[in-house]
This record gives sequence, C-alpha cells and structure tokens, in this order.
Amino acid sequence: MEGSKIDKTAEGGVFAYAPLFVAAAHELKSPLALVRQLALELEGGSVTPAQQRQIAQQITLTNERALRLTADLTKQARLEDSLFALEPLSPLSVCEEVVVELRPLYKARGRSLQLGRRNGKLLGLANRDLLRRILVNFADNALHYTQDDSPVVITVQATEGGKYIRLGVRDYGPAVPTQMWQKLKTSLGTTAQPVHARPGSSGLGIYIAGQFAEAMQARIGATRHRDGATFYVDIATSAQLRLL
Repeated sequence: MEGSKIDKTAEGGVFAYAPLFVAAAHELKSPLALVRQLALELEGGSVTPAQQRQIAQQITLTNERALRLTADLTKQARLEDSLFALEPLSPLSVCEEVVVELRPLYKARGRSLQLGRRNGKLLGLANRDLLRRILVNFADNALHYTQDDSPVVITVQATEGGKYIRLGVRDYGPAVPTQMWQKLKTSLGTTAQPVHARPGSSGLGIYIAGQFAEAMQARIGATRHRDGATFYVDIATSAQLRLL
C-alpha cells in the first residue's frame, strides 16, 4: 500500500551477528590496507605533485567506499527498530543518482558505469534511500569483478507483465560454476555468502542488499551469464502505473 510503513520485528541474539562481523572485517581490511599503503607513499616524499593529487584522490574514494559500508552496516543493524516509508518514485532517477555517485570511483579504477536499457516512464513503489543503497552495493560489487574494458551497466525494465520493475546491475566478470551458482542463489540475501570464483568477496554487500529489500517488501535475485552476472532488485509497480 502506498504511504505504508514496514515494521520488522527483532529476532535472534548477539551471537547471530558473528558471521556478519567477520564478513565486515573482511570487507574493511582491503580499503584500510590500501589507504595505509597510499599514505606511506605520500610520507616517502618521492612522488611528484601530479602523483600526490592522484594518491589523494584514491585515498578519498577508498575512504568513501569504506564509509558507505559502515553506514550500511549501521542501518542494517537498526532495521529491526525502524520504519521505512514507501513512496511512488522514478526508478530511473534513482539509477541516475547511483551513476553520478559512483562514476568518480569507477573512473579512478579505469572502469565505466553506464545506464543501459531503461524506461523513464515507469513508476515504482519503494523507499528511495534503501533502493539507492541496494544499487550502490550491487554496483560496488560489480566494479571489482568486471574484466577488460567492459562497462558495468544498470538497467530498468518492467517484468512479470508490469507487476514489478526490475533494476539490474550487469557485470562482465568471471563466470561462476553451476554448482556454486545454485548454492549462491539459495542463500542470496540471507547470509554473507562468499563467491569463490570472485576472490576478495565476502558477499556482505549482497547480504545487506537483501536485508534492505526485505525491509521495503522488495526482492533481490541474480542471473548468471557466461561472462559475468546480473544482480537485480524487483520493486512493485506503483498503482499510478507510470509518470505522466
């Protein structure tokens, strides 16, 4: 129902969060190690002014990624005690916000983030902040596994006869073996499931995305490709159907 709010009841104890803490430590270790390495390069004093500016930018972007993760962890921990208003919104505008937010990070990594197939007239029902965070998690995850010069592409399309709107993030990374893919899909969004075909991933971002989707009555999923994967979130189509 438009304008409704979702109340998520608390369940489980502190020990239930232990795997989440381990995954969080795993995810934060990499950016912290990189910031330390870059800071040591600056302290060495043997870099040119141009290199100093480049290193400073890398530190800023890496720090922003770590801050996004900690912010998501904080919000995820408070989902049980929070109410999230649902509102009619343009999925395309949310995708555009994500592209603008992450484009500098992608550029620094020599990658590109683009909007692909999209329908600007679709109107969905979701919590704008949670939806944006889900897409940021998907796009951040895709950044680390897209190979060569292939872009990461965000798409918006109607599905199930217009009942839902699917926002997908397509990467062109290593293929995940069939058996591993089936295991991943079974636990998608319910636990921090590592993807061994993609070293360095604890699955934390996908888990958080699943929790955010559940909090606003949406659902996440994934499609396996020969050259990567698409992670997506389905939100309900607004009763208003489309923007005029």
